[in-house]
Amino acid sequence: MSVRREVAEREQTGPDDGQPGAKVRRRNPVARFFGILGPGVVTGAADDDPSGIATYSQAGATFGNGLLWTVPVTLPLMMAVQEICDRMALATGDSLGALIRRKFTRGFRIAITILVVALIAANILNLAADLNAIGQGMTLLKAGPSFLWSAMAGAGVMAAVTFGSFEWIGRIFKWLCLVLLVYVGVLFVSGVDWADVARGLVGLQFQFSPAYLGLIVAVLGTTISPYMFFWQSAQRIEELRAESRGGDKAPALEERPRGEARRTLRNGRADVFTGMAFSVLVMFAIIASSAATLGTQHKTVSSAADAAQALEPVAGSYAGILFALGFIGSGMLAVPVLAASGAAGLTGLLNKNWGLARKPGKAPLFYVLLGAGMVLGTVLAVIDTNPIGLLVLSAVVNGITAGPFLIIMMIISRDRKIMGKYRNGKLSTILGWTTTVLMCLAGAYGIWYTITGG
Repeated sequence: MSVRREVAEREQTGPDDGQPGAKVRRRNPVARFFGILGPGVVTGAADDDPSGIATYSQAGATFGNGLLWTVPVTLPLMMAVQEICDRMALATGDSLGALIRRKFTRGFRIAITILVVALIAANILNLAADLNAIGQGMTLLKAGPSFLWSAMAGAGVMAAVTFGSFEWIGRIFKWLCLVLLVYVGVLFVSGVDWADVARGLVGLQFQFSPAYLGLIVAVLGTTISPYMFFWQSAQRIEELRAESRGGDKAPALEERPRGEARRTLRNGRADVFTGMAFSVLVMFAIIASSAATLGTQHKTVSSAADAAQALEPVAGSYAGILFALGFIGSGMLAVPVLAASGAAGLTGLLNKNWGLARKPGKAPLFYVLLGAGMVLGTVLAVIDTNPIGLLVLSAVVNGITAGPFLIIMMIISRDRKIMGKYRNGKLSTILGWTTTVLMCLAGAYGIWYTITGG
């Protein structure tokens, strides 16, 4: 938990928290709200990385507003899944990787380790594509050659996460989230047909063509990605360790006074729900603005850079510049998240120290995995100027792993021995298993669609 957030909670301490007569100092409600935002908002913003932006742009360019119904459908599913991840971390004080180790026997852990390694490979491919997109974005802004900026971005991110403090990194993450608001601005300069948007939101433009169904899978895979599960859990644990009562072991909810535990859980949910709402708002803005511009001009889009370049003659140079700035900022946010999430998952599963708040000497395996991922991703970004192949491979692996990881999460989060009274309730169970079944089906179709050359 950030120092600012901890101070915010202390300032609200009163008689109910075991301090009779304590003076209650109320902060401004807006400041208090922004003070509780953290892992949920960062995870939601990182979900709208350049590969996601490319997917949403392609959806709008190819099918107009026909895929907008995925916005209201995915929002409750994203909220449910990420809330479960967050609650698991808060309730136990352990990351998802560590919880997998606690719950499953050695044979199952070996199989899950293979899945995590596959996830790390997918993250590296996605990371490379995002670094490539950052370079392309800087080229669109006439700032120099793409490969140079890709290399500089990779080196800069690696230096920041290795030598910077976690509190400093956390503040940068929060500010980078704001960059995505430019897509909301693009929405209002794109001449959107709001009546058609309304028809798209309620699913009146649904199609049964293989290409349409394949793009649904891509949208689902982009919005509910396995790396999000590990990052949500990992960053929450990092914040818990930063509390005054924290340390190497993050304090669990059962170790807190009852009032404080309720408030911590409530704040965590507010953070997650805000982050997921922010994520789908950006998703909506990109699909709708792309439909109003690229869709009406029948432009072909295969990357975020393509979308920014194609927007200029249709919606004006400012729209193209804003679009480019958006995916440059989102890429800088997503790259460390992609690299750190898999590294945290595997090191937690292997019972090794991990965390950006720890120095490399205290978590050597974590930083080896993080560094290897960053180096490989940067090299791929520099030598491969066409990130589409990387994204396709990444999407296939994510499609394979999303369902199994959701099954694992649902089993752990329902376990009374691990979760105690904070295990899943009826609503979480229904939404969680609905998401699991949907992602298993989407992954299976995505694999078939890719193999058959769709």
